Amino acid sequence: MRGIEKRFPGVYALKAVNFDLVGGEVHALMGENGAGKSTLMKILSGVYQRDAGSVQVSGQNVTFDGPKAAQNAGVGIIHQELSLMNDLTVAQNVFIGREPRSFLGVIDEGLLNQRARDIFQRMNFNLDPTTETGHLTVAKQQMVEITKALSYQSKILIMDEPTAALNDAEIAELFVIIRRLKAEGVGIIYISHKMDEIKKIADRVTVMRDGEYIDTVDAAQTPLADIISMMVGREVKEETLEIPDLSESQQVLEVKGLNRGKAIRDVSFTLKKGEILGFAGLMGAGRTEVARAIFGADPIDAGEVWVNGKLCSIQSPNDAVAAGIGYLSEDRKHFGLALGMDVRANTAMATLSRFYNAFGVLDEGKMEAVAKGYIEQLGIRTPSDTQEVGLLSGGNQQKVVIAKWLLRDCDILIFDEPTRGIDVGAKAEIYKLLEALAQQGRAIIVISSELPEVMRLSHRIAVMCQGKLTGILPGGAATTQEQIMALATQ
Repeated sequence: MRGIEKRFPGVYALKAVNFDLVGGEVHALMGENGAGKSTLMKILSGVYQRDAGSVQVSGQNVTFDGPKAAQNAGVGIIHQELSLMNDLTVAQNVFIGREPRSFLGVIDEGLLNQRARDIFQRMNFNLDPTTETGHLTVAKQQMVEITKALSYQSKILIMDEPTAALNDAEIAELFVIIRRLKAEGVGIIYISHKMDEIKKIADRVTVMRDGEYIDTVDAAQTPLADIISMMVGREVKEETLEIPDLSESQQVLEVKGLNRGKAIRDVSFTLKKGEILGFAGLMGAGRTEVARAIFGADPIDAGEVWVNGKLCSIQSPNDAVAAGIGYLSEDRKHFGLALGMDVRANTAMATLSRFYNAFGVLDEGKMEAVAKGYIEQLGIRTPSDTQEVGLLSGGNQQKVVIAKWLLRDCDILIFDEPTRGIDVGAKAEIYKLLEALAQQGRAIIVISSELPEVMRLSHRIAVMCQGKLTGILPGGAATTQEQIMALATQ
């Protein structure tokens, strides 16, 4: 790809960007959210048309008029949000729209399954082509997506945040698959915000910033600090956590004997004003289930939730919000934001009744003033408060969700995977923001699958395993990853 340019109304998304890929390599594409990575890959995969520049595949100039043309030319893409149909079988998903048919025009299920099985055997995938896709784990569903791409004889495979929803064992399994693809000569473009992965799997790294090409470097020879500096255009310092003395602080939340089937088993803990309590554990440990139960999103079998010394009957999210609890879901795009609406509307969403005047008409001027105040306070990078939220970067989307709950004046904030899909520069900003909120007296729960993040943010760390709270450890330097993992695997 040479001199690629792309403009959207009011946005110069790509400016003379260069990128190349050779067979049998993993080429990491890195940059902060909004750097232009996804736009560049959408041009390569036929979703967008470029405004300028050239694309060559196997030495031939190409212009793809849609994703189908890119697939037929051997370009496959595995999106962060998997696009499978859960009610269809694995084989049906792999060959959707290309099913082999008998001379009567009827789908030949036997041949369909055999073709899928042939690819599974070639890649050493442990998959049954007749299984309904909805019954598979996320890691297995990712194998189906890879199989689907390979069924087009893809020589270029784009992986967008492929490990975002995987645990450590599943990530190791994915890396084995990637190395197998490399050995077959497939070129892999690997997009990830997890810096440690880049050293493990990438051969080269191309960095983008603000829609521009910065540099391409050797992954093994380049220090991570240099890559981060290229990404953000500044040095990102890792600050040491200072744990405040909360011995005299008021207890604002107490959870007693929380139970919900096998997902939550007799979970009890407390949270103080100004405290950040981290929740660690392996995938499926029950951390998100606890958060959703406290927030009233899921019913519980037994247990009590006390807020500021008062027993609360939380049967729904409305009850939780009324009690001063805000929940920032790990899936902010589905449960935290209305992506088609603007920053102003999203900010006011949880407090809309405040903005109606005496005649029952929304006061747009008041909404605008409030939204602009939070844009400035939280450093939300947006052209204006009327910008569609779906067009913002992940870090800025997360800040809009935070603004929504701050406006609601929630004293207790639950952050579930607060930096998932967010680049290293924006992560540092979110960390500072959470610490500032705690210093202002908010009580915060942080759920994260990244142990360094839990240790970086938490004053105390609650560890879960198979629905049980197996221990609470001190935050900061007093606790090691080994100690957390010992409790997470009990």
